[in-house]
Amino acid sequence: MVEFSSMTQKAERKKKKLLNFAMIHGRDPWIHTAVLFLALFGILMIGSASMGTSIGSFRTIIINIAKQVIFIILGYWLMSFASRKFHLGFLKEYGFSMLIILQVVLLLACRIFPAVNGSYAWIRLGFGSLEVTLQPAEFAKICTFLLIAGHLGDRHNTKIRSWDLVKRPFVIILIFLGIIMLIQHDLGSASVVYLIAFICLLIPRNPKLKPWKILVSVIPVLAVVGWLYILTPNGTNMISHLSFLKEYQKERFLSAADPFQYPYDQGYQLIQSLIAFSDGGWFGRGFGSSVRKYMSFPEATNDFILAIVVEETGYVGFLILMLMYGIIIFRLFLYARKVRSEAGKIILIGTASYFLVHIFLNVGGVTGLIPLTGVPLPLISSGGSSAMAFMLAIGLSQAVIAKYNRDQEKMHADHSR
Repeated sequence: MVEFSSMTQKAERKKKKLLNFAMIHGRDPWIHTAVLFLALFGILMIGSASMGTSIGSFRTIIINIAKQVIFIILGYWLMSFASRKFHLGFLKEYGFSMLIILQVVLLLACRIFPAVNGSYAWIRLGFGSLEVTLQPAEFAKICTFLLIAGHLGDRHNTKIRSWDLVKRPFVIILIFLGIIMLIQHDLGSASVVYLIAFICLLIPRNPKLKPWKILVSVIPVLAVVGWLYILTPNGTNMISHLSFLKEYQKERFLSAADPFQYPYDQGYQLIQSLIAFSDGGWFGRGFGSSVRKYMSFPEATNDFILAIVVEETGYVGFLILMLMYGIIIFRLFLYARKVRSEAGKIILIGTASYFLVHIFLNVGGVTGLIPLTGVPLPLISSGGSSAMAFMLAIGLSQAVIAKYNRDQEKMHADHSR
């Protein structure tokens, strides 16, 4: 009898292990590999870029690397956990509402802490070189596409009123945008939240959403037209007289329009970035050999880390970096075409948009194509919140991908019988 009980327990443990493997099974290995490559490369580049801001302090370099390693490990755990445990049914559960409330509270909590470059975007923990900062707005970007997926995906009822359909996600996203723009003064994160919401709103097919799709399309069009106008002399003069813009925001517009008019002020950092791109050539100066990071380049590990990457690894390094991003985004869009659930599509395209918008704003900012927004380069710039948020988003997408692949295998197995 005891032997039989022992055999039963072993069978149960084996069954549980197989079930856990089935949950992991089906994830896309290309995305997983690209994410790991970017995370590890980011740690190396943060260590290299830290040399410029930590001259004579090897301890500071080690602390910067250690912080990023810890956050990458936490991010990897979040990615693995989400890929195994997340399911679309979570978006309909009570716990999701609690998550949104917590997100709003964390966004508001940032105002308690001192501003950095005019922005109240961070919660600060610890002190000195051991201080750790968290940026709740990064997780608001994930909540944005989850909200749209949960409330607008697979909603084909055409009898429901248009406003009743969009009311909940629109109000919550407007609250996010209001807090981030008006209370935190973080225009870059607000832009990312809006663009993710705009792209994801285009996915649901319910005809009642058509007027809302047209409405949210107006702002991106106006932004492009406005930027083209700012590049003209009249537009530059207009920016100087806009009272509702903070001084540092005006400087970002003016330096992007023509950094060489302000070579020792607001244009200095962008000019150094452009020189770094030029000095890198095809194969770069070699890892750790950047010159610009020693020349008053205060955001070498954050906003402008791409300039250090190109200076040290050249355009070849830049192309490899873009290839890794391209693999992630391409595979996400590829699966978005395949999955049937609109909610699943929104999560996949929302994650792809999260990467794509950050890449566009960061690369555009450090090359002077658009004003600098301060958004990090995914998994390369230093910052624990962004690293964890990007990996969490990938984990959510991997859960959708894994379910699709398992369903496909099951369907093929049923047909082969």
